[in-house]
Amino acid sequence: MRTAPTILHLDMDAFFAAAEQAAKPSLRGKPVVVGGLGPRGVVATASYEARRFGVHSAMPMGQARRLAPNAAYLVPRFAFYRSISEQVMRLLGLLSPLVEPLSLDEAFVDLEAGDVAHDTAGARAAGERLRADILATTGLTGSVGLAGSKMLAKIASEQAKPDGLALIVPGTERELLGPKSVRILPGVGPATGEHLRRAGMTTVSDLAEAGEDELVRLLGRAHGSSLYRMAQGHDDRPVVAERDAKSVSVEDTFAVDLHDRVRIRGEVERLAERCVERLRASGHSGRTIVLKVRRFDFSTLTRSETLRGPTDALGVVREAAGRLLESVDTTGGVRLLGVGVSGLADYTQEDLFAQAEPVESAGERGGEGATPVVAVAAAAQPAGPVAPAERYWAPGHDVRHAVHGAGWVQGSGLGRVTVRFEEPGSAPGRVRTFAVDDPELEAGEALPLVREPVPVPVPVPVPGAVPVSVSAPSTAAGRGGAPGPAAGPDSHPHHP
Repeated sequence: MRTAPTILHLDMDAFFAAAEQAAKPSLRGKPVVVGGLGPRGVVATASYEARRFGVHSAMPMGQARRLAPNAAYLVPRFAFYRSISEQVMRLLGLLSPLVEPLSLDEAFVDLEAGDVAHDTAGARAAGERLRADILATTGLTGSVGLAGSKMLAKIASEQAKPDGLALIVPGTERELLGPKSVRILPGVGPATGEHLRRAGMTTVSDLAEAGEDELVRLLGRAHGSSLYRMAQGHDDRPVVAERDAKSVSVEDTFAVDLHDRVRIRGEVERLAERCVERLRASGHSGRTIVLKVRRFDFSTLTRSETLRGPTDALGVVREAAGRLLESVDTTGGVRLLGVGVSGLADYTQEDLFAQAEPVESAGERGGEGATPVVAVAAAAQPAGPVAPAERYWAPGHDVRHAVHGAGWVQGSGLGRVTVRFEEPGSAPGRVRTFAVDDPELEAGEALPLVREPVPVPVPVPVPGAVPVSVSAPSTAAGRGGAPGPAAGPDSHPHHP
């Protein structure tokens, strides 16, 4: 435990929803819910306006719609959120070499390691400076907690929400923690919390009074001892700059169970492409390809195939995932699919032929005897002409119109798509409706929340020219007539 509050915890305020409100002027100050919009979707983030209705993260989307029927419901834009997160993490990196990201919007920072704070005053100044820098860079707010340990710094940032800073002075930990719920401690989830409640322990002070032996008896040696120390306010976990990734994966839950084998294989191929994109972005390759299938009855099957060498080749991952799919019975319907790569390395095996030859496969059953890829691909081709799929416009996603410019999708259906045309920093824009196949409407790129300042050109002196000073604007120019003499560099001393 440190004697100065030099561990900082940053948590961006309602990150996904706040980013959407900043990007869409018409949504500012209004309830916004971001998450999966299908019947099985869940809330990823709710704005503070939506939380007043009882909406919170991890809530089923159907329940959220009942609580806040007039809120704006948007599909997540993870690439957009990731770009903002990178800006925030760069600011944290300027404070210290020890930055431990926990998610896109949350991280610990060791201020002592960056030599920016060694006492209470220095830590507070660093925290306030960070909040100001984040607002200036991203246009969003974050809450900062400062304490002598990671546990207490995270508790402090929760106290500071939204858009605040809280500092816990070392030595006051037990007094602060005593009356709080046991759920505030790391590692105490709903099940552990209920187990402790049945034993008569609902507050942190109850845990401290029970003693280590009693907690070990209830929860086991490792968990009981750790929880007792935390109840005393002790947490000596260091800020770890890098965590080795063990796997990279993506998955999708479908609003309606998939039964068509061709559609299922197409979804697996699409997930393999997203997985490889994420794998390459992380600078890794991997040896083991994993397929996850959750069926109509909620049973979940996994299949894996280990290659002879690590790869980040899309064709290899896609074909391996396709082979694994052949060993899974999907006739009853599929509600979730996932593709992952594990056994990560920071290099790629050059011998692609060696990669494509699996050395082992694993699964609950039927993991061997894969169907040749060529035969599967041939069987997957539908007979006869295929009608082009209707263009899908996800609510909240960016679009651009050839005439009206940048906007975002408010909703779509019955062959129409409704778009609001506005940009970050503009006034709330107008709404227009188009056919979903309108050739002038296309997917757009997310615009930055904070525009880079336009540099003011520095006048270049012309050899032999005589500078002219103007003390007042020309009368003719002020009435809209011919312009007067050009202003010289001395006429506006506040511009270089």
